[in-house]
This record gives sequence, C-alpha cells and structure tokens, in this order.
Amino acid sequence: MEEAGAAGSALPGDGAPGKGRPLQPPAKGRELFRSQRKESEGSVDCPSVEFEYGDADGYTAELSELYSYTEEPEFTINRKCFEEDFQTQVQGKRWPELDQAQQKAYVMRLLDGLEVVDRDKRLKAARAVLYLAQGVFGECDMEAEVLHWSRHNNFLLYQMGTFSAFLELLNMEIDNSQACSSALRKPAISLADSTELRVLLSVLYLMVENIRVEAEADPPEWQSSRETFRTELSFPVHSEEPFALLLFTMVAKFCSGHAPHFPMKKVLLLLWKVLLFTLGGFEALQAMKMKKREELGLPPLPEDSIQVMRRMRAASPPTYTIELLDQQSSKRGHRSRRPLVKQDSLDIYNERDPFKNDEAGVDEEENDDVDSGIEGELDLMERDAIIQAGPAQRPPIERVSFPKGLPWAPKVRQKDIEHFLEASRNKFIGFTLGQDTDTLVGLPRPIHESVKTLKQHKYVSISDVQIKNEEELEKCPMSLGEEEVQETPCEMLYRAMLYNLPQYMIALLKILLAAAPTSKAKTDSINILADVLPEEMPITVLQSMKLGVDVNRHKEIIVKSISASLLLLLKHFKLNHIYQFEYVSQHLVFANCIPLILKFFNQNIMSYITAKNSISVLDYPHCTVHELPELTAESLEAGDNHQFCWRNLFSCINLLRLLNKLTKWKHSRTMMLVVFKSAPILKRALKVKQAMMQLYVLKLLKIQTKYLGRQWRKSNMKTMSAIYQKVRHRMNDDWAYGNDIDARPWDFQAEECTLRANIEAFNSRRYDKSQDSEFAPVDNCLQSVLGQRLELPEDFHYSYELWLEREVFSQPIRWEELLHYQ
Repeated sequence: MEEAGAAGSALPGDGAPGKGRPLQPPAKGRELFRSQRKESEGSVDCPSVEFEYGDADGYTAELSELYSYTEEPEFTINRKCFEEDFQTQVQGKRWPELDQAQQKAYVMRLLDGLEVVDRDKRLKAARAVLYLAQGVFGECDMEAEVLHWSRHNNFLLYQMGTFSAFLELLNMEIDNSQACSSALRKPAISLADSTELRVLLSVLYLMVENIRVEAEADPPEWQSSRETFRTELSFPVHSEEPFALLLFTMVAKFCSGHAPHFPMKKVLLLLWKVLLFTLGGFEALQAMKMKKREELGLPPLPEDSIQVMRRMRAASPPTYTIELLDQQSSKRGHRSRRPLVKQDSLDIYNERDPFKNDEAGVDEEENDDVDSGIEGELDLMERDAIIQAGPAQRPPIERVSFPKGLPWAPKVRQKDIEHFLEASRNKFIGFTLGQDTDTLVGLPRPIHESVKTLKQHKYVSISDVQIKNEEELEKCPMSLGEEEVQETPCEMLYRAMLYNLPQYMIALLKILLAAAPTSKAKTDSINILADVLPEEMPITVLQSMKLGVDVNRHKEIIVKSISASLLLLLKHFKLNHIYQFEYVSQHLVFANCIPLILKFFNQNIMSYITAKNSISVLDYPHCTVHELPELTAESLEAGDNHQFCWRNLFSCINLLRLLNKLTKWKHSRTMMLVVFKSAPILKRALKVKQAMMQLYVLKLLKIQTKYLGRQWRKSNMKTMSAIYQKVRHRMNDDWAYGNDIDARPWDFQAEECTLRANIEAFNSRRYDKSQDSEFAPVDNCLQSVLGQRLELPEDFHYSYELWLEREVFSQPIRWEELLHYQ
C-alpha cells in the first residue's frame, strides 16, 4: 500500500511532497517508451477518417476507374477513328456545332457501320461510338466540358438504339469460339486479346453510368429515357433473360477457363452498375423496405439506419505504448494509476471529468492485456506537455456535450419473449404454455412489468412474416391456392439466376480471392490481369513501377465491384423473400466466403486503406484534355494527396457487412468465426477511425463473444464497452456470458440442414412448376390428348423441319417398348 501511495503522490498538484515534478517511468520503461515512441505516434495520433458511405464514389471517379493506365494510348485511336469517319460525312463542322437532328443522323450512319461483315470496319465504327460516349474530348478544353458532352452523347446514343446494337455485338463476341481458342493457345494473354470486348463493354458501361446518375438539371426526356432504360435492363423484351444474367454468364465462363481473355474488371464494373441501376441503391432499398412494412401492416422502422450511422462518432484506435509501461510497472510491484486520463471516446455518452481519478477502475485497468481493443488514450506528445506544465498551468477542462442515451432503439424478437416466459413459468409455476405470450396467471408482478417492457420493444421483421406465410403455404397448398408473386426486377433476376446460382457465386469468390492483396500467386489460380498487361512488357524501372501501380489499382477495383455486387444482391433478395437471401447466403458459405473475407482482413488494414495506387494525371478525363507531364519515380511513389483511398475503405465496409449478413442469427456460422480465430483479425480492423467500419467490426465481435471465454472478455473490457455503446441492444440477449439457449454446439448441423430443406421446399413450390403435376387431373383419352394445342415459340416454324429430322426421323422407333406400358 505504501508503494501505491508513493506512486500516487507523484501526481502533480495533489499537495504531496514532490509537487510539480513530472511523473517519470522506470529506467527500462523510459527506454522502451523512447524506442516505441516513433512506432506508436502514427497510430496514437490517427485522425478520424472523413468518409461518407454511399452507393458509389463520385461520378468522375467511377468513370475513371473503367480504364487501366495501360489503355491510355487507345483514347487517341478512338479519336482518330471518329475524326476519319466524321470528316467524310460532315465537312467543315465540329461535333458540338451540329444541331440535334444532324447529330442523330450521324449516329444512325455509325450504327449502320456496325452491321458490316468486315470485322475491322465494325471495330472502327464501334471505336467512333466509344469516342462519342467518352465526350468528344478532342473538341474540349476542360474536364467539365468532356463530362457534359459525355452525358449528352450517351443519352443521345441510347435514344437512337445503340444499346440494343451493342448488346447483339456483345453476344457475338461472347460466342466467338475462334477468339476463345486463340486465347487458350497463348502462353500469356494481354490487352490485344480483348480489344473488341473492351470497346463494347466500355460503351455499355458509359451508357449505364451516365444514364443511372441523376442530376437536377436533367430535361424531362432524359428522365423518361432513364426509366425506359431501367425497364429494358430489368424486364428484357428481345431476350428471355435480364442483362445482368448475361454478365453473370461471362463471369462463370471466364472462371471455368473457357474464355481467359474476357476483360473481367469491365465485366464486373458493368455488372455492379446494372444491379445498382435496376434493383436500386441503399436509400431506394430503405424506401422499399418502409413501403413493404406498410403493405404487410407492420409498424414503421424505429429509425433510419443510414442516418444513425452517419451521425455516429468513431472511437479512438488502439495504442500499445502506455499499456506496455503499465505492465512493466505492475511487474515491479507498483500499483500506479494513470496520471491523466483524457476523455475516452468510448465514454461518449457519459460526461466525465478527464482529470478525476477513478479508484474503482484501477484493478480493471491493470487487468487489461497489451492488445486490449479500442483504447481512447491521451496522445503521447500532449500527455508530456500537460505533465510538465505543473499544477499552475493546468488547462481548463473542456466539457463536450453528447446526446444522452444510445444511438439505436432496442429490439426484441417474439422468440425472446417466449424464452423469457418459458423460463419464468418453469421457475414460478412448474410448467409451460408453449408459444402463449399473453397468459401471465401465477407470475409475480415484476414478471408482468418485464413482459410489458419486452412487448413495447418487440420488432417483427418482414422476414418473420414471409417465413410464417411459407409455413402456411406448405401446410395447406390446396386450400390457400397459388401465391401471387409480384414481378419485380429482383424477382425476375432471381428466377433467371436460380439454376446456375451456385456457379455464379463460386466464380465471383474465385475472382475475389485472386484479387485479394493477401493472396499469393499460384499456378492454378485464375489470371485476372488479362485486361491490364500490355503486349510488350516494361523494360525500364519507371515502366515497371507504373505497371505495378496499375495492377494494384486493377485488383482494388475488382474487389470493390464484387463486394458491392454481392452486398446489393443479398440485401435485395432478403427484402424480396427471405429464402432467396438464404439460398444465396448458403452457397456463399459453402464456397468458403467466410474464411476468404477473414483472409482479406488478415493484413495491415491501415496500409490498405491509405494505399495510393493511382496516378491522377493519367485518370480520365484529366488525361484527355491536359498535356501529360513527364512521369518520375518520385511522382509515382507520392501518389495522390488524399487522406485515404475511397474504394478500399468502401470495399472493407462492404465485406464486413457481407460477413454480418452471412453470420447474423446463424450459430453454426458464428462458430466458423471462432474456429478461424477471427477476433484478433477483427480487432486490428478497429484501428481505422471510421464509425461505420468500427460498428460492423463490433457487431461481428459481439456475436462471438459468448464463445471466446471469460479470460478474453476480462482482458478486452474496453472492446466490450464499445459494443455496449455502439451496437444495438437486444433485450434478454446474453451475448457477453454464454448462457444462451441457442449456443448448444450439437444443434449446429441440424440448423443448416433444416434451413436447406426449407429453401428447397420454397424453390420447388414457387419455381419448379412440374412438381405441381401430381395435383392436376390426368387425361387418359388419346384423342383429347392429341387434340390439345401446345404453345410453341414464335421461331419454331423456322426450324420445324430440322426438329423433325433430328427428333423424329433420325430416332429409331422401338415398338416393343410399347408392350411394357400395357
């Protein structure tokens, strides 16, 4: 106790001997303090990341990411193709000088050029169209002009039917067996192998992106074109499948090894933007959710989750130096309290005196281990300054007012109320009443109050209603009749994807694995660099550095587009029907999505988020209107001057949200997080001072806390406090102690099997119409069966003779088999 008192009396200004002397750590501690100082200053003084999450990055950034830096010379080729043709058709005028009728007439002539037999002439016409879509940059002096003409031209191109023409050409290129076999024979695939596909996909992407993005100044005809285009992409008129399905097919074909020359980055970017355009972004999803709850007669949502997260403050990242000093002090037998405690960012909702010594908290602080979650410690430099200032110069205490209470309204499930009443009845009465939550006879008054509170916060989700309806349809298929399914874009897409959905999910995860920064190059992994590697490999150090930046940027964009696409699919399928969501989720889990995401985060996440893999002078549209300066090794290393990389932080948040979607309320999948030792990986991700990212990390830590043991909880109390303050409370959720009824390990396999059976029953009932034939009456009359009119496809009469030859005349008739059916 004397030692503790001596340590305590060294605090400045407490009236003890040695008043005003700065607290000095032990000699070894001072050495460690100095040696660690440089390393830890960066993490202690980590500024908050000013990042606003959204559907996509800014308009210019999204356009620039379409092009690799290796493709830069092709801008000039596109311009040359356009100008050669334009001068022959319209002499003495520039594109901006033409009126709309003349522009339309010229576009029609270009589209006619796409129908010629000569492949080279078709490519030249396609490049001229691409130059128009890129904003006729040869006629512009500023980037804003390029973007203005790009937007104008893309609406014009769509109105003239360019999308349908390019869709036909894309189908031709996908089925081009000569290009596929040529690529398969080559030892190394480069940009030259995918020239036609890249031109076509670039035009389609520019049309989708320019028409998707809304602006206040858009004229009425543009708004009407936008709605028509959205409908055309969602509900196909010419083909039997949505446009997104064609892109999914390209991804699957690429991963199967049959088409290694497909430019995957452009395909994935286009797929993401088509899903975003046809299904809707996160704000549109929130509006659809509110509308659906209203239709089902459910109460409105307690809050808008997007707005709540935007208001949240990030907690301070972990620091390690002071903990190391404390540990060394405690080993020497000193029970020293921390001299000054700055207002911890975790105490966001308790206004506490930063200079007040908390006696009760001493033991808890000493028990924290070195890596103890989020630590809101004082900056080292600031700490020294205040200690050395002495009592006379103590700075005034700044009280910051924060809103009282928690950011989220608590929720209670029907299941939670049933479990609570079951336990209460067993305790006080000795028997239970099943799912009855209204009868409270024999229970004491406090239990009545508890049930009343639980019911006040009861939350019924859309998924709960859908599961209940599905159970009723399975029980009474005849009496309830056929379900009315609303033909939404989401429903159309699911129906089209259904039978090949496992292949699509595996293909996306294969590409994500190949693009992850933690992945090592393997001989059997797929080559995702076909549309970034030049024909001639670099020969100088500068060229190698530029290609290195390009390759890293290329991988980052692929990760961004896949993570956003998967998240959009899961969120929209969950709203459309819970079993559609569960079907996709289960196939992602079976394809090892959970360990893949954990592997992605098992890196220096701060380095990934602050990576500068971009060369701003080569970004579109800057490179089209400015003279390119001479690149040097120093300028390439410096990168841009942004605090963080938007796409990488966006990807990280998307992957964390994806992991949350897959594991929420699934105890078997939560155990996968525990088995793969995800807790230390996730805790490292808390270093990023961004509220939304920290929230999703804390959610993932919360669901597995009960399985991590008492020692982990004891040594990570700051993380536990952060979970209490930032994550939504579920009343009666015993997440921190492991006494949950659902945490029984022997139920895990049964849980997945039951879910799979429910999904198969749903898919069979709604989409496999042949299964309903057992309920239909059987017609045994030969004449009436032969007299029935069958609905045949419109083009069947064209191939009728071929069908007869193949299916009837060339097939031997085995008359003896008829005897078996007598």
